[in-house]
Amino acid sequence: MTNTSDTVKLRIGTRGSPLAMAQAHEVRDKLAKAHPELAAEGAIAITVITTTGDKILDRALSEIGGKGLFTKEIDDALMGGEIDLAVHSMKDVPTVLPDGMILPTILPREDVRDAFISLKYKSFAEMPAGSVIGSASLRRQAMILNKYPDLKVVTFRGNVQTRLRKLEEGQVDATLLAMAGLNRLGRPEVATAPISEDDMLPAVAQGAIGITIRENDTQTLDWLSALNCPASAICVTAERAALRALDGSCRTPIAALAEYLPDGKMRLRVSIVRPDGSERLDTERLIDKPDLTSAATAGTDAGNELKKRGGPDFITS
Repeated sequence: MTNTSDTVKLRIGTRGSPLAMAQAHEVRDKLAKAHPELAAEGAIAITVITTTGDKILDRALSEIGGKGLFTKEIDDALMGGEIDLAVHSMKDVPTVLPDGMILPTILPREDVRDAFISLKYKSFAEMPAGSVIGSASLRRQAMILNKYPDLKVVTFRGNVQTRLRKLEEGQVDATLLAMAGLNRLGRPEVATAPISEDDMLPAVAQGAIGITIRENDTQTLDWLSALNCPASAICVTAERAALRALDGSCRTPIAALAEYLPDGKMRLRVSIVRPDGSERLDTERLIDKPDLTSAATAGTDAGNELKKRGGPDFITS
């Protein structure tokens, strides 16, 4: 790709994992389809940025500072003018953005469910006591222990390919990944079975791709307007508002899901779980006429309720 100023009209920043690259390519292709001036060869450049979270793979995220470690270097490149937009898995994006940055675009949301993956068993219920499940997510770990306290969970870092290799090597009896990631990689068959949202509430904004830009970049904002999915943005707004109210981090297992009902209303479910699975608190909100404002209000209200019910020893930040 020719990276001359005469050729490149838009620079996309992304992490370098296969899933992150698939997401960046999806954004590039949608932009090229929507705008003829971006369809020419070399008009859109993709810049791979290695984040701290990508470098440190031998410890849990909660031990090294939380999920913002997957966005900081990309944020710095964006605000420094090295890239024009950043493509993120929304579940990695902190609820407070750096000054001067906006998040104007949420793509149509993929499957929100988690996937159960095992070469031995078809579900958690089949696993005998003492079976080992590998997961990097405190939410998944805590929710498994809450429902199946006889199972053992261990921290399991790495991208999709690395985790599947570890599973094949027999390091664990099962693992979990997001169905959205498997679908975007073209590998849905990897899932032994999707896990119902009723059995395991997803991470906040799971399955959603978000795009950040500099707030004064009107040209990029104009190009991106064709990609935004208002319904997905409203759902993500409700979930992120709950997370922000809870002031949660990677040390607090938090789950949330906002979804439209057949009558056009929105249902928001939010849960917090103690890391050892010993206690889980849940709440719901029904939004009659969902928009960005009502979604944010409902999410904030639900988060505040759980924060009050859980008390200071439940929510750690």
